[in-house]
Amino acid sequence: MSFIYKYHAWLNEYTTIMNKKLENKRKKMLAMLAVHEFQKEMEKGYHEKRFCVEPIFKKRHIHGFYHSIFPVVSLNESQFKNYFCMTATQFEELLLLVAPQITKQTIIQEPISAKELLSMTIRFLASGDSTSLSYQYPNSLTTVNDIIEETCNAIWNNLQQQVLPSSLAKEDWLNIAHDFEELWNFKHCVGAIDGKHILMQCPNDSSSSYFNYKNNHSVVLLGICNAKYIFTFVDIGTYGQRSDGSIFKGSLIGQSFHNKQMNLPEPEPITSDGQPLPYILVGDEAFQLSDYLLRPYPGRENLTQDRIIFNYRLSRARRTIENTFGILVSRWKILRRPIICNVKQTMKIVQAIICLHNWLRLQDVEENQYVPPSMIDQDDSNDLIPGSWRKYTENSALRDITKCGTNTSSRQAKQIREEFCQYFNNEGAISSQFDHC
Repeated sequence: MSFIYKYHAWLNEYTTIMNKKLENKRKKMLAMLAVHEFQKEMEKGYHEKRFCVEPIFKKRHIHGFYHSIFPVVSLNESQFKNYFCMTATQFEELLLLVAPQITKQTIIQEPISAKELLSMTIRFLASGDSTSLSYQYPNSLTTVNDIIEETCNAIWNNLQQQVLPSSLAKEDWLNIAHDFEELWNFKHCVGAIDGKHILMQCPNDSSSSYFNYKNNHSVVLLGICNAKYIFTFVDIGTYGQRSDGSIFKGSLIGQSFHNKQMNLPEPEPITSDGQPLPYILVGDEAFQLSDYLLRPYPGRENLTQDRIIFNYRLSRARRTIENTFGILVSRWKILRRPIICNVKQTMKIVQAIICLHNWLRLQDVEENQYVPPSMIDQDDSNDLIPGSWRKYTENSALRDITKCGTNTSSRQAKQIREEFCQYFNNEGAISSQFDHC
């Protein structure tokens, strides 16, 4: 028994010694690994930070734009509007809406005020340059990017339901149709639709999902607008790779229209003795002809005069969505070149811009300050006068989608188009169509 007891005691002591040796060996290996990583960082030029906050950023209350120049600019309406794309009054109204979500509590240091956060974000959207913004509002570039993302998200959350509701009542659709009839002489039209690629930098670990057929990285923006250049529905974020008919069909907008879930008014005749015709969208050749969407007759040659006139009348109404996208690029300079942000930030930026556009346009429909007449296309007696927005779109972040739907269409859809064609060439004819066609 004594022998067995001594054996177990020796075994326990041996196990303890070996465990200590293994532990020491593990610690040495970890230390060597840490030294190796430190040497790699030193080779990259790593150096310990000398300051928690850069000295230039500590003086932002003295030299920063918000504290030194903003009070002066606020007194000059034209300068303020040129800098922020809105009046000082509109800025204060917007601040009341978003301030509760972006206001920070004082814990250790005095936080940046909600008004400064909003001014920084609006200026970024109006200029598109976050690097210079880091020095105008002295903060690190990382802090500026975080502020912009958070504030854009607050703008979307607080304005979206007010200016871009998820559904419309039948009365709302009828009001839109009335505006299209009054302004563009197109009956039963409840919106113009178009799609754009939003160019951005290559996302991390994106494989080829966002790589489109034009050799750019992008997400897709589908938009429907009313007759007054206000978005009624948008779909943001579809992979840029999807450049075929699945874009519109696979979007929430397309599915809702296809499944008749948009609460549209019932079909009605557009003439005293005509057949009931549905309320429809107008789009270009990129979209599929259907019983809720009209597109032009294909081709430019061998078209009858009646079909040429129909194409003119449709393009005249569809021009509203072209001008709406053009207003975005003209007003918000962040869209004048590819967006240098990741996918999440890009989507939040576009959401914020669309909400701001609708919000400003709703306040400006009568005064035409946000959208002056020279900015949009104008119909001359014999020709089209292009709006000033067109000179900004050549290298912008918004690029056309060449195909959103298939070329197949039902017999019913073709018959609906024929009925509208006959109407535009008879009871619904206008004098300008014969000058243009």
